[in-house]
Amino acid sequence: MAIVKVIEVISSSEKSIDDAVKNAVKEVSKTVRNVDSVYVKDIKAHVKAGKITTWGVICNISFRVD
Repeated sequence: MAIVKVIEVISSSEKSIDDAVKNAVKEVSKTVRNVDSVYVKDIKAHVKAGKITTWGVICNISFRVD
């Protein structure tokens, strides 16, 4: 039986929501092995002078524990 752990991370991007999610997975993968999935829990955008400047996501990332 596999044991799966879930961590919550916050990530951002100036490009897009997709890029923010990819940044989250990329950063977590630097220190965590066996990443299985990412669940986007929340999305937000920072606005300045009427324009979106940064996209942010809160993600739950799951990985198998050895």
